[in-house]
Amino acid sequence: MKKLFAMLLAMAMVFSLAACSNNAGTPVNGNTNDPNQIEDNPTSSDGKYEIAMITDVGDLKDGSFNEGTWNGVKLYAASNSKTYKYYKPANGNEATDDDRYNAYIAAIDGGAKVIVAPGFLQEGAMRKAAIEHPEVNFVFIDGGAIQEKATEYGADGAPLPNDSPVLTNVAGILFQEEQCGYLAGYAVVKEGFTKLGFSGGGGGTNPACCRYGYGYVQGANAAAAEMNVNVDMRYSWQYGSSYSASPELQSMVQGWYSNGTEIVFACGGNMFQSITAAASANEGSVIGVDVDQSAQSDTVVTSAMKDLAQSVNFALDKHFSDKWADIGGQSTSLGAKDDSVGLPTASWSMKNYTVEEYEKLLAGIKDGSVAVDADFANLEQSYSNLTLTIE
Repeated sequence: MKKLFAMLLAMAMVFSLAACSNNAGTPVNGNTNDPNQIEDNPTSSDGKYEIAMITDVGDLKDGSFNEGTWNGVKLYAASNSKTYKYYKPANGNEATDDDRYNAYIAAIDGGAKVIVAPGFLQEGAMRKAAIEHPEVNFVFIDGGAIQEKATEYGADGAPLPNDSPVLTNVAGILFQEEQCGYLAGYAVVKEGFTKLGFSGGGGGTNPACCRYGYGYVQGANAAAAEMNVNVDMRYSWQYGSSYSASPELQSMVQGWYSNGTEIVFACGGNMFQSITAAASANEGSVIGVDVDQSAQSDTVVTSAMKDLAQSVNFALDKHFSDKWADIGGQSTSLGAKDDSVGLPTASWSMKNYTVEEYEKLLAGIKDGSVAVDADFANLEQSYSNLTLTIE
């Protein structure tokens, strides 16, 4: 996966649907490098689709987590002449494990031999489907290896021993989001922002969002300490449980901007729309998440990115090259050392923080000389140069 992160950085996010053709996996205009030129709803001559994706909460074209994963599916399928289809669980953001399980079964009945599923909420439904269908491989994006028996917890909240077998037809793909969150926090403080905000999805239960946020705090504090300045950060999970845009979220963030907040890290799918709307109304700035979101709003200064598309390519190639044993039953964690997290230097709008400074910091994270703590349970600590207000 080395040196492939630049490929994702070059992919601009566009929102119009590509025209359909009759050949599944065939790109529009012959372009297999731009996911936006590859159709979303292809047809298959036999009605079967060998690669399936089960969407996370939110829309397929969310300009973030779902879309970044889907782009990876399309790019791989178009480059390798594979058929593909996405399935959205019933009941949208209120989908249950049963809804997700039914989507898995629909995909398998539709011919899927490998299923890509983004989002930690997929685990329960994926476990059931994987046990029932050992002939199908499952790529769990933002999730780890899955055991046959779900983890149970004691009265004290500690996990009980679980010696059940690991499901070898599930490959967990995790990211070190704390690293790209750190890069983003460090960058914007170096740029000159001192009044920061973080608005996260999942209500504080999504480990990926929690890692993003905690890394952001650490990076901001580190930059402030180097500059001998103090920064403030408002930090909230309110109105983010469904990852959806909402008037309530927009009103809350608009209040932040009105009271001096200069930039907000929008960490949660379609929440981005409410946050950029609030920023636009108040001449505020935004940090995007998961993919380069600069094309979606001129309020975006930079984005904390993870290479979703390339991670999907990596896992699908293992399936189709008969090397699944390399990743099946395991948790693969991707970070700076894998060129799988970072900021989009080609599109950011920063003027004071240089690419050279960024590359030096990134190299430090890669070689371990810059340490970023991943344990977000440590969020509520004292920081030398940052005042954190959790709302």
